[in-house]
Amino acid sequence: MSYEIVIPTSGRPSLASLLAAIGPRDVIVVDDRRDRSGELEVPAGVRVARGPGRGPAAARNVGWRAARSEWVAFLDDDVLPPSGWREALEADLEAAGEAGATQGRIVVPVPERPTDWERNVRGLEDAQWATADMAYRREALAAVGGFDERFPRAYREDADLGLRVTGAGWTIVRGERHIVHPVGPAPASISLRKQAGNADDVLMRRLHGADWRERAGVPAGRRPRHLAVAAAGVGALAAAAVAAA
Repeated sequence: MSYEIVIPTSGRPSLASLLAAIGPRDVIVVDDRRDRSGELEVPAGVRVARGPGRGPAAARNVGWRAARSEWVAFLDDDVLPPSGWREALEADLEAAGEAGATQGRIVVPVPERPTDWERNVRGLEDAQWATADMAYRREALAAVGGFDERFPRAYREDADLGLRVTGAGWTIVRGERHIVHPVGPAPASISLRKQAGNADDVLMRRLHGADWRERAGVPAGRRPRHLAVAAAGVGALAAAAVAAA
């Protein structure tokens, strides 16, 4: 059983802590920075592949295609594996049997009274097939063509891959390993990014059908509730207008 670890990075400072935690052995970092005016600093022994700068799906494809091992373990560049993570990964791979992938657990530390943004990030703890810590058999990735690069954001590209891998007859199991996913500051563009994510949901429906959320373990969005509230408001206004006439 052999594996390599693929980490796409946009150049976040957290990459250094991640690499220090797991060591350089069999690690491929995909340099997906938009600005490559300076060298990406990584420890000796870490392989660096040049990403296309088109988002995590395309960057991960560069990484797993550069790998030659039986398994490819994906980590995001803002997670922190605890001591012993490699040994836990190896145990999960051994226990996976004929499965096509094994998923690690994600722990998101938040305060007792989290903000809306912190609650949003904590949703990763229940996410199915999240590539913050996800190991795929290379054969399974090759069978479905890897990540769909029509998903340009870190949003739905992992659910799409999971649906295609399971649709091709592979199983995905949950492992015992875990990583910590600290909550970073909310980006100023968060509202715009959430709106842009609606386009990915539309693409998921077109590719996988109306029941894709149920099959991918994705909770229903808030849009139906918003529509219901809007409809109720319109109805109330109409009733008031009739009463005033």
